[in-house]
Amino acid sequence: MEIIILRHGKPNIPSLDRISPFAFSEWVNSYNASGLCSLSKPTLAASEIANKSKVVVCSDLPRSIQSAKALNIKDITLQSSMFNEAGLPTSGLKFPWLSPKTWAVIFRILWLLGYSKNSESFNETKARARQAANKLIELAEIESRVLFVGHGVYNRMIANELKAKGWSGPKSPGTKHWSFGVYKST
Repeated sequence: MEIIILRHGKPNIPSLDRISPFAFSEWVNSYNASGLCSLSKPTLAASEIANKSKVVVCSDLPRSIQSAKALNIKDITLQSSMFNEAGLPTSGLKFPWLSPKTWAVIFRILWLLGYSKNSESFNETKARARQAANKLIELAEIESRVLFVGHGVYNRMIANELKAKGWSGPKSPGTKHWSFGVYKST
């Protein structure tokens, strides 16, 4: 059995102008609602692995779904918020003003340290990743190969869950857009 964990293509990114921590929440909402950048094309390797997969799983975020379509996938087997990216906490502070990329790093670190205001906690997300890994395994038991078109942080969390269950594969499925890791049951 194989589970391929693939990161979506490059999304359209909202403005990177400096914003307050309070405005970062709306920026994240805009990012989650955005689809793929029109210039983002799958790698040959990603296309080849997608063509060999009968079972395809996506989050319900546009960048995941549109990436599957860019891979010429006609039917998405399962599309669910269970597979959405790990959320980012927010703050009601009106200052300082920093770039959204800087806020994303700051809030991700704070999230890892236990801060989760207006977001799922790290432990809640880890439990969801365990549930998602179990679902991917269940699908792989039926069809032997599953492709999951997912997201950076959450892909690593699912990979960790698979490895904890004895699956072999890379430590990380990859951080670049269209990168992937192949995990096999042992």
